[in-house]
Formats: sequence, C-alpha cells, structure tokens
Amino acid sequence: MAERTMAQALNAALAEALEDPSVMLLGEDVGTTGGVFRVTDGLQKRFGSDRVVDTPVAESGIVGAAFGLAVAGMKPIAEMQFMGFSYPAYDQIVNHVSRIRNRSRHRFTAPLVIRIPYGGGIGAAEHHSESLEAIYAHVPGLKVVVPSRPIDAKGLLTAAIADPDPVIFLEPIRAYRAVKEEVPDEVYETPIGVASIERVGSDVTLIAYGAMMKETRQAAELLAANGVDAEVIDLRTLVPLDTETILASVEHTGRVVAIHEAPRTAGFGAEIAAVVAEKALYSLKSPIARVTGWDIVVPLRRAEKHYTPGVDRIVNVAMRTMEA
Repeated sequence: MAERTMAQALNAALAEALEDPSVMLLGEDVGTTGGVFRVTDGLQKRFGSDRVVDTPVAESGIVGAAFGLAVAGMKPIAEMQFMGFSYPAYDQIVNHVSRIRNRSRHRFTAPLVIRIPYGGGIGAAEHHSESLEAIYAHVPGLKVVVPSRPIDAKGLLTAAIADPDPVIFLEPIRAYRAVKEEVPDEVYETPIGVASIERVGSDVTLIAYGAMMKETRQAAELLAANGVDAEVIDLRTLVPLDTETILASVEHTGRVVAIHEAPRTAGFGAEIAAVVAEKALYSLKSPIARVTGWDIVVPLRRAEKHYTPGVDRIVNVAMRTMEA
C-alpha cells in the first residue's frame, strides 16, 4: 500500500495495463508532456512512443483511431484533455463506438476506454469546466464510470480497461490532487455498476458522484451535528446504475437528495429521481430533492463558486426534506 492522489492512482493503473502489449494510450500531449494534468507522466518514456502516442489536435481522429484499434483486437485508451473538447468526437462515439456490438450482431466489440477530465475547480470556465455526463449516459452501448477517490479510481480504471465494451471514464478535475489515501500496489478491479455506501444513516439519503462527493461528505457531517443522520452513496458508475443500492437506501430513510454539479435540467439527478419515483414512491416521506449546478454555461473564475453546489446548499436542501 502506498499513499497516492487520484492522479497517481490513475497513472499506476495505466502503467499496469500497459504491461499488456495489446494496450495503447493515445491523445494530445499524453506522451512527452505527460498529459495536461500529468496523469500519464513518465509512461511514454517507460513504454515507448508506439504505445503511448502523442496525437494531433483532432478529437474525432483520436477516438476514430482508437475505435479501429479496438475492433482489430487492441485495447486502446483514448484521452480527451477536457470534457468540452470531447464533443468533436461525439459523432464517432455515438455512431460507431457505442453501436458496433449491435451493428455487427456481436461479431465485433469495441473494448476501448475514453478518459475525460470533467467539471470545475480550476477556474477555467466553459469548455474546460463542463460537467455534461448525462449526454454520454444517454447513449445505449456505453458504460459511464466516475470515481471520486484514489482507491476507486485505480480499481475502476483497471476494470474499465478489462471490459469488453466501451467505457466513458470521467475523471473529476478538482479531485486529481485534492486528497491522498492508501492505494494497493497490486493489480485489482473495483466492479463497474456497484455503488458504495460511504456512510450509513437513517434520516435522509444523499446521492452523489465524482468531485461532488467531497461536499456531500462534508454536508453529512454538518447534518449529523444538527441531529440529522444522513446516509451517503457514491454512485461510482452512472451506467449501469446500481438501482438496487439506491432503492434499498431510500426505502430505509424515506428521503433522498441527488447532487451533481451539472446543469439541473435533464441532469443525471433527474434519472435518479425517476428511478426512485417509479420504484420507491410509497417509501418516501418527502418530495425527491436535487442540488445541482444552474442551467447556464460554467461562469468565469470569480463566479464559479456561485455555480458549483456548496456544502451549505446541500445541508439546507436536506434539512428541508426533514420538514416535509
């Protein structure tokens, strides 16, 4: 065991995966520079420029090349520098990557991982800070994974690389170096599609993922100080969604707050709310609540803190569910 940040844990997972000669890493500046967030630092020097490939600034080309490699039997890992830069590749992802198993009637699969840093926290705004994970969760044929802590980041990335189908692997930018924790040195997998109950509670269920887990954990502590026992769920995977864990928790607490920094309208919290309303309606003691970003483009640095849901907003909304 060694203490690692999320960036270091992801680097370790990539290094372990690259020991397999069928694995390749490709993207803008992933080699010589080590990636815009230095997640791939040192990998090209260790494994060579034919395995860790610096590409042109052409996201559609990066994913298109990765797709071809995957269908041909390789296990490529494509990196988008920011979520806002991934949209030129959306055509490749939706029309080819996600459909190949169905289109070929299972004769071909696309075992590739598309790594996408997402979310705010660095004051860069717009294309560099967006959290539009719902557009990927909406595409049939894709798995969507979002770790919140180093130990899960390594295990989930390892599982994603081993998966026979395409995985969108979202990496919360502000969590890259926010915390260190002990991460096993050996190879291990954290199962895709299984949420983590981080805190057991009886009064209200707080559901979040990725970078928003930090504020959610802090909110649970403040709620406890005010006599509210919150259960905290880290989804870890959006698709497939662990509905069993969500429903069991809501049936136990009777209250639920879904939390994400993405815009409110059609954000992933709406999917959580729909699942709860359809399958646990009679367990609810208060209306389903959401704490989200606003329906605007991520603002510039000075206003970013007003956009991103904070601890106080989560606490206030959770307290209102206790009043219903």
